[in-house]
Amino acid sequence: MNSIKELLSNSNNIIIVSHKNPDGDAIGSCLALFHYLKKLNQNPTIIVPNDYPEFLKWLPNNDSILKYEETKTKSDDLISNADIIFALDFNAFHRTGDMMSILDSSNSLKIMIDHHQQPDDFATYTYSDTKMSSTCEMVYHFIDKMNNTDLIGKDIATCIYVGIMTDTGSFRYSSTTNITHNIISSLIEKGANNTLIHNNVYDTNSYNRLQLLGKALNNLIFIKEYHTAYISLTQKELRDFNYKKGDTEGIVNYALSLNRCKMAAIFIEDEKQGIIKISLRSKGSFSVNQLSRAHFEGGGHTNAAGGKSDLNLKETIAKFISILPQYKNALQNEI
Repeated sequence: MNSIKELLSNSNNIIIVSHKNPDGDAIGSCLALFHYLKKLNQNPTIIVPNDYPEFLKWLPNNDSILKYEETKTKSDDLISNADIIFALDFNAFHRTGDMMSILDSSNSLKIMIDHHQQPDDFATYTYSDTKMSSTCEMVYHFIDKMNNTDLIGKDIATCIYVGIMTDTGSFRYSSTTNITHNIISSLIEKGANNTLIHNNVYDTNSYNRLQLLGKALNNLIFIKEYHTAYISLTQKELRDFNYKKGDTEGIVNYALSLNRCKMAAIFIEDEKQGIIKISLRSKGSFSVNQLSRAHFEGGGHTNAAGGKSDLNLKETIAKFISILPQYKNALQNEI
């Protein structure tokens, strides 16, 4: 921290980067750090690999975020000339998609702030804590360790609140601690409007999004023997309901809410990338992080992870079902 304080005592060109398909924690942490660095007279720019859900685009200074897929030449130039790169909410460069090459080759000093398991060793300074509820909570602690919580105003508070709220499932996951709630209390005192934030993120559904949810739930399958549920969505089904980025966010949690369900998955066909996108959730000690790393080129947290498959949708689901016997005892435990 002393070294970072010294670094930030002078003005720097700083790039803030998130993972591909950024979520509330990624966008919230990037914008919170952006506002904070501005107050330190730094020159920060946020670059995210690709687009993100509409329900996050009301956040303060959202319009300043560059999307790499749309601004590659400009973004490459900014990254190449950066003094410092902050890597937020990811711990391996492959999580940034097409940005991986330019980030990996950059000679900029790198600072990682992240709460996912098994981080790569690419940063000069690494703040990694898998027990944290969110990267946004870690950004709050980072600002606190800089002795600058007095600089947290409404904008920073709002951005941090969004990330903590979304990554804790509205404060219901086990990663939510008394410290998390103390931070939330502080953020409300500093201007975060909790009711407005919740409404903007969760209560702005389009008609098509709710229709897509209905279709997804109609596709729900429960495998009683393995206490596992899964949902699948084809590209055609996404098109039928005019799919927009973020429309499938949180659907997998409906499957996990089934009585006696220990693990849930959603498989989404992505013709553009030629893959099946996979989101996994679990209860208790069952690690979907380990399962995803072992079988679906992914990872994340014990109870929330992502992955992908190069097989088609039918084959991917068949593969998923075929590996369940390996985890039968663990899936039956604690039920």
